[in-house]
Amino acid sequence: MGTALVEEKTEDELWKEYRKTRSPDLRDKIIRQYMPLVKYVAGKVGVGMPSSVEFDDLVGFGQFGLLDAIEKFDPDKNVKFKTYAVTRIRGAIFDELRQLDWVPRSVRQKSREIEDTIGDLEAKLGRTASDAEIAGKLGVSEEEYQQTVMKLSGTSVLSLNDVWYSGNDNDHMSIGDSIESPSSLNPDVIVEREEIRKIIIQAINELPEKEKMVIVLYYHEDLTFKEIGQVLEVSESRISQLHTKANLRLRAKLTNLRKGIM
Repeated sequence: MGTALVEEKTEDELWKEYRKTRSPDLRDKIIRQYMPLVKYVAGKVGVGMPSSVEFDDLVGFGQFGLLDAIEKFDPDKNVKFKTYAVTRIRGAIFDELRQLDWVPRSVRQKSREIEDTIGDLEAKLGRTASDAEIAGKLGVSEEEYQQTVMKLSGTSVLSLNDVWYSGNDNDHMSIGDSIESPSSLNPDVIVEREEIRKIIIQAINELPEKEKMVIVLYYHEDLTFKEIGQVLEVSESRISQLHTKANLRLRAKLTNLRKGIM
């Protein structure tokens, strides 16, 4: 079969053999098999990022995640390797980007200011705040607020991959994890993570409808911004803006919701 993906049963046997032998040859075969997945994830992460972020660098970062996934994957758990690997690959890319600190401080501060404003507003209103209300609280026009959101596009994607801990250093999940595989977690893991998972799902469900659709289509259905734009019949830049708004709103909601249970 060469380097093509093997059939399910054969792949299961391959994993069991690797877990038992830790054969370097088998490991190399798995790496070759899943390198296209690393490039695919790197391509998705790279959408909207500054030109200073090189695709080849993202692929290199993603390889660390693939290696980590190969070493830690347990074929006895009821999760496909591809699903598990995507999370590890994406996480490794964002870990490296954070260490490079590529997001300008001014952008980070503005993002935090908007998140705090949304959080304060929605805590007082008891509902989702409108763009006009957010702009008013920030002391800018709605048009200026929309322009600011567009400037933040391409950096806020990091926020959905932030890790949310439930108290145990070994027990954590990202918002992206919850969207990608809401029902594929193992029963023993679900028990430990259920509270934090409820918070994340609740926050997603409370998003304005278009923002929620963008988040679900991007993370769960694996569509690009361009493809989502075709589905919703709006421009790619509009999808990028909705994605950024959803990120900012989700972080604010999660902060408020976590305060409520702690």
